[in-house]
Amino acid sequence: MFSFRKNFIKKFDFVLFITVLLLCVYGLVMIMSATASYENSRFIKVQGITVILGIVAIILLAMMDYKLLGKIYLPIYIFCNLLLIAVLIFGTGDDDWGARSWLSIGGFTFQPAELVKLGLIISLAQFIDKNKNSINEPFVLLKTLLFAAIPIGLILLQPDFGTAAVFIFFVLAMLFAAGLKLKYFGYAIAIGIISLPAIWFSLDKYQKNRIFNFLNPEHDTSGSGYQAKQSLIAIGSGKVFGRGLFKGVQTQFGYIPEKQTDLIFAVIGEELGLMGGLVLILLYFIMFYRLVRIAKNTKDTFGSLMVIGITSMMFIHIWENIGMTIGLMPITGIPLPFISYGGTFLLVNMIGIGIALSVGMRKEGLNF
Repeated sequence: MFSFRKNFIKKFDFVLFITVLLLCVYGLVMIMSATASYENSRFIKVQGITVILGIVAIILLAMMDYKLLGKIYLPIYIFCNLLLIAVLIFGTGDDDWGARSWLSIGGFTFQPAELVKLGLIISLAQFIDKNKNSINEPFVLLKTLLFAAIPIGLILLQPDFGTAAVFIFFVLAMLFAAGLKLKYFGYAIAIGIISLPAIWFSLDKYQKNRIFNFLNPEHDTSGSGYQAKQSLIAIGSGKVFGRGLFKGVQTQFGYIPEKQTDLIFAVIGEELGLMGGLVLILLYFIMFYRLVRIAKNTKDTFGSLMVIGITSMMFIHIWENIGMTIGLMPITGIPLPFISYGGTFLLVNMIGIGIALSVGMRKEGLNF
């Protein structure tokens, strides 16, 4: 199951591994700056410990044959759905974030949906692999969509539309990579357009306000549009080279809400400027290049689809998070991979990298 042979070092993608480490260090530095005014080191300690745990997880998963995950995909899938049901019954977060998305077990609080993202990617990849030759048959496609829809539906019941949108994106990406015909995507777009009125009326007031604020940034800058406005002010004031670490006015004086999590890119823009943002995007580009390379060169459908799902999951997070801080997307509670504070979120992303490394090392069907 695990391997320590010389081929491990030879096949290990050090470029991807080091890039992820650099992203984690970048995140630690920005969290340190974002929380400097709190006079509380808890954030940096939690994130630092999670980075160490994540590194261990990456190495262990890289040594493990990823095909083991395919053999237990049903238990993984069932466990994920049970977690989401537990959130609906015992979860917290309604009052603070407008969605019941968190579980507390023995003093440890986490967001199960983050774990479920990875669980669904693994189980859906295996489910598609088992039906890859008939994925375009209506009945098989319907089974596949139902398989993916159950956890997404449970997340919508929290309700957490932002997280559900992430799930929908990587599910569609995996189906596209599996060879699903374009006509089905056309049907999906048509259904989505027809459903817009129903979706609109199902939204809570604060969710509608976010859309209003996106369409008109000056709609309510002291209320529901406060986050977006302060983010734009921070990024604009950073200019090319930024105000300097620990010197951001919007950051250090607390004008940016959720500055260590959802709006951490605004902290980067203010304190490190355009250059700091470009360095981060370059690191992401290298990471995506290595992940896509693994997915493309992997002969095994299950392994390739897992990497595509992991890559798509991270991509939509980055697109939405950076987009909402610069006014190109509505404000949602979507964190930035490896940069935002959040133990569960960071660990899940690092586990995803470990799985991708395992697939990359065995892309030609080799075992070590």
